Amino acid sequence: MAVIFNAVVTREDPWYVAKCPENSVTSQGKSIEDALENLKEALALYYEDDTPPAPSRALLTTVEVAV
Repeated sequence: MAVIFNAVVTREDPWYVAKCPENSVTSQGKSIEDALENLKEALALYYEDDTPPAPSRALLTTVEVAV
């Protein structure tokens, strides 16, 4: 069974950090591809003995804040 999760990737020198907002599982890698591949592995381990939730759709947007 395959489940689709959302992933947010940020740069934290010298790493790329990939985080799944549905469950806060996080991983990292030297490239975006490595970070995402490591996140896939972490998610598989996270749900190894549990049933993943139904897929959800996320809305990614930006907000402007005056500081």
